[in-house]
Amino acid sequence: MFGQEKPAGQREPGRSGGLPKMASVGDFTVLSSSIPATKVELSVSCRNLLDRDTFSKSDPICVLYTQAIGNKEWREFGRTEVIDNTLNPDFVRKFIMDYFFEERENLRFDFYDVDSKSPNLSKHDFLGQMFCTLGEIVGSQGSRLEKSIVGIPGKKCGTVIVTAEELGCCRDSVLMQFCANKLDKKDFFGKSDPFLVFHRSNEDGSFTICHKTEVVKNTLNPVWQAFKISVRALCNGDYDRTIKVEVYDWDRDGSHDFIGEFTTSYRELSRGQSQFNVYEVINPKKKGKKKKYVNSGTVTLLSFLIETEVSFLDYIKGGTQINFTVAIDFTASNGNPLQPTSLHYMNPYQLNAYGMALRAVGEIIQDYDSDKMFPALGFGARLPPDGRVSHEFALNGNPQNPYCHGIDGVMEAYYRSLKSVQLYGPTNFAPVINHVARYAASVKDGSQYFVLLIITDGVISDMAQTKESIVNASKLPMSIIIVGVGPAEFDAMEELDGDVVRISSRGRFAERDIVQFVPFRDYVDRSGNHVLSMARLAKDVLAEIPEQFLSYMRVRGIKPLPAPPPYTPPVHVLQTQI
Repeated sequence: MFGQEKPAGQREPGRSGGLPKMASVGDFTVLSSSIPATKVELSVSCRNLLDRDTFSKSDPICVLYTQAIGNKEWREFGRTEVIDNTLNPDFVRKFIMDYFFEERENLRFDFYDVDSKSPNLSKHDFLGQMFCTLGEIVGSQGSRLEKSIVGIPGKKCGTVIVTAEELGCCRDSVLMQFCANKLDKKDFFGKSDPFLVFHRSNEDGSFTICHKTEVVKNTLNPVWQAFKISVRALCNGDYDRTIKVEVYDWDRDGSHDFIGEFTTSYRELSRGQSQFNVYEVINPKKKGKKKKYVNSGTVTLLSFLIETEVSFLDYIKGGTQINFTVAIDFTASNGNPLQPTSLHYMNPYQLNAYGMALRAVGEIIQDYDSDKMFPALGFGARLPPDGRVSHEFALNGNPQNPYCHGIDGVMEAYYRSLKSVQLYGPTNFAPVINHVARYAASVKDGSQYFVLLIITDGVISDMAQTKESIVNASKLPMSIIIVGVGPAEFDAMEELDGDVVRISSRGRFAERDIVQFVPFRDYVDRSGNHVLSMARLAKDVLAEIPEQFLSYMRVRGIKPLPAPPPYTPPVHVLQTQI
């Protein structure tokens, strides 16, 4: 899972009772720990910039701005260096940004011709700007986006080339093993039952738990099993960031006794087994009280092995396309689209719940689909001219070619359908799932992955057939997102989302979890800020896609294709006059 990290509350190191209630230690599972985003490095080059200097060429600088979610305000993120006397700069200074697949990160690149030492941009000549999203850069072929610079009417401002490179440290995992010697005896009748808890430090000085070893019973000289952890989780890719390790004696009632602690860093650990990686376990409380206190034992690193994992971005960079299909519920329970109470109400001033869910998810996914052509389907309606009920009809009215151009094209076809079809029923999901599965079954080589978004208002009528379809689809390169709109009870949907119990049909279990269900009402911003509601929804429903995508590729043993060769700027030959 990708997710924002939550700083853990700090604890007084010397308390013998350990952490209050021990929730963050005793109940901790590796899966629930949030890992910071992967980091990407953006490189910027320009070609044919405007020349604003009379006697020489421009001296360009690039300034990057980002936009907060649900907020129109642009904030400066950083600046490149100034390159003197060129219209074709290849800036050396990079921008390093956190990348989340499930978030739309709007970017603005402004270019200036620098005329003085002043940091105030209004004192320099504006050369134009380029708007895009981080997903657009990453999703372009070879993660290289080339776009025209705009912003000065009537002038050709040149082009900008932005390339994204995932930082190597973000995809490394380490396999480590530790042992300890002569730990303090904490149990009255036996020896201690020790375990280790690892924390990475955050920017604000707090610590976040990132790993807990198993408990080794009744010994003061434990050897713990080797464990694997991503470098992102261990230190957020910062090799010198403090890693705090605490040693506890396990107690059945959860009041684990604090034995002591030590600090290290990824850089120190990477030296492997050596005298540098034997750590004294210190209990600050004991140290303060006893003059002759030396330590509460030692912990030794036995092995340290770095493994590089392939990431979601490796596949995207290698050309894997994400195909997005939308299926919309046209059953009568949505209410008459002409009435303001209807979930399909066509309000000229704002999007209805269907429109919001569609835009929220679609606008992010479209960055990963090069042709921006999306099949848009409807189900549960009576179609003209004969009124037959269909559970798999093209919103654009063309069953041979149900593709719409961009999310705007899908929205247009959706509104057109509302005027021509009659809302009816029942609510059947299996036909649209099977529709996408047919396409997914024809490309299993890793070059394409399919995401189906189903937006529905209600209780499903064909549960058995839908389960069967999902179990079959779990073998294919596809994921299903179901967004429930309106006030209905969606209990049955939870069964399709295999997070708790893996979905099964007639004794066969799904090969992997491919369904994510959320009720839209959980994301509606109380203050009526629709942009915020949509960003929250997208963040939650898309967060699982990269892991579902990787699980398919892993099971099938599909490796990412090599990225196309990097862009090499043309060499500018300097003419020297004799």
